[in-house]
Amino acid sequence: MLHKKMVIVAVIAVLLIAGSLLAAASPAVDQMGVLSGPVTYVVAPGTAVREGDILLRVESLTGPVPAARATISGVVTEVLVKTGDSIKIGDIVARITTGK
Repeated sequence: MLHKKMVIVAVIAVLLIAGSLLAAASPAVDQMGVLSGPVTYVVAPGTAVREGDILLRVESLTGPVPAARATISGVVTEVLVKTGDSIKIGDIVARITTGK
């Protein structure tokens, strides 16, 4: 009976450690467009960005305007649109992985 309890405690400890390692892993964070229109500029994958940096611009009546800014600091791991594409408000345009 004591051996069974020790095994259960060991399994729980392993699960807690694995869970904390997964939580510490830096998943990619989706970045969404806040304006719609044809894309005129897109940041390149692999670019290090800080919160607030422009990720893409779209054409407007007054000229190109920022349509998506980084919501976190990290590295752009994936860009889902290219210059010339049309985006809508709420479209996921890029993914950023944090350095944590």
